[in-house]
Amino acid sequence: MNTNLGLLGKKLGNTQLFNDDGSVTPVTVVEAGPCMVVGKRTTEKDGYAALVLGLGKAKAKGLSKAETKHWEKAGVEAPETVREFRVSPDDLGKFEVGQVIKISEVLSEGQLVDVAGTSKGRGFTGVLKRWNFSSPVATHGTHEYKRHGGSIGTNLTPGRTFLNLKMAGHYGAERVTMPNVRIARIDDEQQLVMIAGSVPGSKNGIVEVRGQAKARKKAQPKN
Repeated sequence: MNTNLGLLGKKLGNTQLFNDDGSVTPVTVVEAGPCMVVGKRTTEKDGYAALVLGLGKAKAKGLSKAETKHWEKAGVEAPETVREFRVSPDDLGKFEVGQVIKISEVLSEGQLVDVAGTSKGRGFTGVLKRWNFSSPVATHGTHEYKRHGGSIGTNLTPGRTFLNLKMAGHYGAERVTMPNVRIARIDDEQQLVMIAGSVPGSKNGIVEVRGQAKARKKAQPKN
């Protein structure tokens, strides 16, 4: 489990950065703020340590009476998006409820991070797109068999289709984590994080950016 500090953000889109050596770095821009601590989970009370972070402001007419009372009791404005971030007890003590977290307090340029979000929903999709199957042979008498997946069962024994075979179905709209991506630039004033490469999800999608959980494995030299 990743217990490193992180932030909630909104994916704005893609652009590119021009470096001093003339090279170009494609980046994804994430608006990571204002990100506020709206609650805390302690080991003594809840059995684990976590920061409850909120992003944006919820519309009052969209809140139930219970939600309104909850946020009034917490002493913070109702956020539009809420996520729990598991952290160590030491990191938990660094922040208080109602505190707005700056990007530079949690992340730094050049740092490797894990970015999690909900991938784009693609609806009902065939096996070629969903599972990257190869297209069937289109010649030698083949007809009415374009973009099919091939045989899925047996004839006599066991005479049924096995479970968990790769078939057509719903694709996307699931949680995806991109591990070990690099932060190319941070803009504290505009509350922007520019991440090298791609990030899961569509524009305006909510993403979680936090320090890497597992370091990259170094390639072993060949003898």
